Amino acid sequence: MKVICSDGSIEVLENSAALEVLRHTCAHVLAQAVARLYPNARFAYGPATEKGFYYDVDLGDEKISEETLPKIEAEMRSVIKENLPIKPFVLNREDALNLMKEKDEPYKIEHIYDLPENEPISFFRQGEYIDMCRGPHLTYTKAVKAFKLTGVSGAYWKNDAANKMLTRIYGTAFFSQEELDEYLNMLEEAAKRDHRKIGKEMELFMLCDEGPGFPFFLPKGMIIRNALIDYWREIHTKNGYSEVSTPMILNRVLWETSGHWDHYKETMYFTSIDDDDYCVKPMNCPGGVLVYKNKPHSYREFPMRVGELGLVHRNELKGTLHGLFRVRCFTQDDAHIFMREDQISDEIAGVVRLINEVYSKFGFTYSLELSTRPENSMGSDEDWEAATNGLKNALERLKLPYVINEGDGAFYGPKIDFHLKDSIGRTWQCGTIQLDFQLPQNFDLTYIDENGKHRRPIMIHRVCFGSIERFIGILTEHFAGKFPVWLAPVQTKILLVSDACYDYAKEIYDKLCALGIRCELDSRNEKIGYMIRQAQVVERVPYMLIIGKQEAETNTVSVRLRDSSQNEKMTVEEFVGKIKEEIKNRV
Repeated sequence: MKVICSDGSIEVLENSAALEVLRHTCAHVLAQAVARLYPNARFAYGPATEKGFYYDVDLGDEKISEETLPKIEAEMRSVIKENLPIKPFVLNREDALNLMKEKDEPYKIEHIYDLPENEPISFFRQGEYIDMCRGPHLTYTKAVKAFKLTGVSGAYWKNDAANKMLTRIYGTAFFSQEELDEYLNMLEEAAKRDHRKIGKEMELFMLCDEGPGFPFFLPKGMIIRNALIDYWREIHTKNGYSEVSTPMILNRVLWETSGHWDHYKETMYFTSIDDDDYCVKPMNCPGGVLVYKNKPHSYREFPMRVGELGLVHRNELKGTLHGLFRVRCFTQDDAHIFMREDQISDEIAGVVRLINEVYSKFGFTYSLELSTRPENSMGSDEDWEAATNGLKNALERLKLPYVINEGDGAFYGPKIDFHLKDSIGRTWQCGTIQLDFQLPQNFDLTYIDENGKHRRPIMIHRVCFGSIERFIGILTEHFAGKFPVWLAPVQTKILLVSDACYDYAKEIYDKLCALGIRCELDSRNEKIGYMIRQAQVVERVPYMLIIGKQEAETNTVSVRLRDSSQNEKMTVEEFVGKIKEEIKNRV
C-alpha cells in the first residue's frame, strides 16, 4: 500500500504497518466528518490502536451517543467518496500556532507548546480539513475501504482527571469488507460472552457504586477462585516453590528504596500511621525482598523460588475501570526467584514450562513478546543489557519465537510477556517474566558464594495468571461461562419430574455432596423443560440428572450434558465414577 509521509515522500508499506496507516487515516476521515456535522467541535488526539482507532473531541454542549454513530458513518462515506487527496505540509512553531489559533483548536495549540521549541511541525490536509500529525497517511481518502464506528465513551484530556472530559469516538478499519465482517462477528460473539453479563447471570461476582473498581466475589465466584488457587498451589509445590504472605501496607522508606516512589507514585494509595507515611502496596516485590533479607543466604540455597498470592491496590482512573479486567484491587499470583547469574537461563526455561503447563490446561495458545528498557527506568546500561540478553538467550535456547516490544519493560528490568489467544481469537496479556538486577542492588541483597565471599543475587519476578480477578474474567469469556467440570461452581444439578421422586432424588443429592461433588437439588414446582433450560442456558451446569418415576424404580439417573438435548441412562455409580475422574484430572 502506498502512503505519503510528512516530508511528501511516498513509501510502500505492508501488513501491520499498512493497517496502522489505514486506521490512522480513517481517524482523520472521522474527524473531518465530525467537523462537518458539528462545526463547534474541537479536536484533541486521534491515533490508530491495536484494534482500530479513536478520536477525542470536545463537542461543547453537543452530545454524541451510540445512536448518533450511523449519522457520522454516513458523512465519513461522503468524505471517502469525494476521494480527497491527502497532502502534507510543515510549519515552524510560530506559523503552526497561528494556523491553529485561526482554526480555533485550543487542544492542538496546547500540544504545540508541549513540543520542543525548534521542532518543525507537520500537518496533513484533506479537502477543507487540516490536522496536526506526524503521519504517514494514505494518499487519497478513497483508499479507506471498510470501516465501522464501534462505540463512544468519555476520556480526560491528556488522561488527567483534573482536565476536561472529552468525547472519545471509537472505530475500526480493515483492508476488505470480509475482514471487517469477521471482526464484527467476533465483537458480537464477545458481547454474548461479556464476563460482566455472565457473572451476573451465574452470580459469580458483583460491582457496586460504593466501591468502584473493588469487586465483590459471591459464593459461586469464590468456588472458581478457590479452585484456581488450589491448582496454583499444587503446581507450584510440584515445581519447588515455597509460599509467603507479606503485609499490604508498608513504610514509605521501603518504596523509596525500591524505586516505586519515584517511578510509580501516581498509581499508589497512601496513608499515615504514627505520623509516618505509609503506602498500600501496588506490587508484592518489595515485601518479597524483605523476606529474603530476613536472614543470610548461601549459594547452596539457590535457586530460591518464593510464591505469593498478594492483594495489591492501584489507583486506576475511574474511566478505565472495566469489570474484572481493570480494577483497583486484585490478587497477583506472584513469585520471586533469587539465583546466581549462571542460573538465569535454566530458571527462565523452568518458568516458561510452568506457565505453558498452566495455559495448556485451559486450552489457550500464546505468543511471546520481549519488552525492553523504558524511558522512565533505573539502573545502568550494563545491567539492562545483561538482563535483556539473559531473557533473549533463554527464549532462543527454548527455540521459542518472540517479537521485540521496544521501551515497554518494567522500570527495573526487561520482561517477557505471554499473550494468550482465547476461543474466539482475542489476545490477552497475562503471564510475565521480569529479570531484575536493580532491586537486589537497591536493597543490598547478598549471598555467600562457595569461596565464602558476598555476592549479589539476580531476581526474577513472574506471574502465571497475572491477577486472579482478571484471569477469572478471561476464563468466563473464553468458556462463555461453561467452565470445565473441575472449575464449575455447580458441577451437577438434580431436576425432579414430579414431587413423588423427591426422596430418591434427595438420597442421590446427599451421596454426591458427601463425595465432594458440588451439587444442587431443584425441587421447584416447575415444568421440567423450564428447569432444564435454566440449568443449561443461564446457570451453565455441566451435568443435569433428571429424576422421574422410571429412574426411581430402576435406581438410575438420566444424564444430560449442558450442550446436549439427549439424555443418557446411567446408574448412580457409573455417573459418580465419570464425574470424579473428570474432577481429578481437571478436564
